[in-house]
Amino acid sequence: MQTSPPETVSPAPARFSDREALLAWLGSRIGIIVAMTVGAGVLSSEQKDTPFLERWTHWDAGLLVKIAKFGYGGDPAENPDAGLPAFFPGMPIALRLVHVIIPDWSLAGLLISFVAGAVAMVALARLAEFEGPAGAGRRAVLAILLFPMAVFLFAGYSESLFLAFAIPAWLYARRGDWPAAALLAAGASCVRITGLFLALALIVEYVTRRGSLRQAWWLAVPFLPLVAYSFYQHQRTGDWLAWQHAQQAGWGRDMVWPWQSFLTTWQMAAGDGQFVWAFRMEVAGALLGVAVLIWLLVARRWSELVYVGLQLSALLFSAYYLSVPRSALLWWPLWVMIGRVSVRRRWVLLLYALVAGPLMVLNTLTFMRGAWAG
Repeated sequence: MQTSPPETVSPAPARFSDREALLAWLGSRIGIIVAMTVGAGVLSSEQKDTPFLERWTHWDAGLLVKIAKFGYGGDPAENPDAGLPAFFPGMPIALRLVHVIIPDWSLAGLLISFVAGAVAMVALARLAEFEGPAGAGRRAVLAILLFPMAVFLFAGYSESLFLAFAIPAWLYARRGDWPAAALLAAGASCVRITGLFLALALIVEYVTRRGSLRQAWWLAVPFLPLVAYSFYQHQRTGDWLAWQHAQQAGWGRDMVWPWQSFLTTWQMAAGDGQFVWAFRMEVAGALLGVAVLIWLLVARRWSELVYVGLQLSALLFSAYYLSVPRSALLWWPLWVMIGRVSVRRRWVLLLYALVAGPLMVLNTLTFMRGAWAG
């Protein structure tokens, strides 16, 4: 697909898009705080006296703090957690650094996500504007902020920090600045295993754009954090694939055929219990992912197809679907596509907002209560 060269985009629209992205980000953060505060008082009397910051220490946020405090061995006063090596060190290191200034671990995580999310939203707006047409940037930002799993961009999870590296990396790659793209992608690889898929997608982008052979060696840089982390875990545990085996030990995520995974998840979604709606969202997320892959295939966006396809394959070949909708936050081709389409068909964003917005509020309140939200 043809894109306008960067020099054709004037600085003024870029600054305007940046400002809108930051305002949307700030406004949505205020909205979540209001929803959390009001929801605690209206929906659950047990949550009224729970300090605001404690409501953000659930699930992965607490595990990332545990790594930051004690390392991958976990709290020595507790039984060892075999799942901790599944988390890459980028977010724990950031928590440790910010904790020097911010004593409260939960507040440190929220601050990291707030700053990183602002960077990611500006980069997403610029990427969508680069792809065109004008006005796609603000709509792409609104699309991701209204997504049902957007609460994880607020919480002390690693999604915001990953996107703060990954989207600018992709924007620089689209502009042909491979050193900057590689260095930023290396930062993303420090945060999540998804950085591996980004690194492979950059190679495809480089080949399709026929990049200069003199810059090809930069494409190896994003793989270095994965090698370093694997070496560290090997020194600690004797296992080169400790991060992968931790997924199996901590969450039972063995590799199976995709139809087995689908049937297992479908049975969970059709049953009863507190997780039934979560598994229904997982099925919906998987269907969304397949739709995105079909669109990328038809549009011949090969590098983005690799990026999203590898992520989705890793999730759909797991023993059951887990965090598929949350992973969609990282699929910026989806948000750029919604932004581009809604410029010409405004009803698309309106319809999307009417469906996704209420689910986003519901999921935020679900997370607030400590229930599984994705």
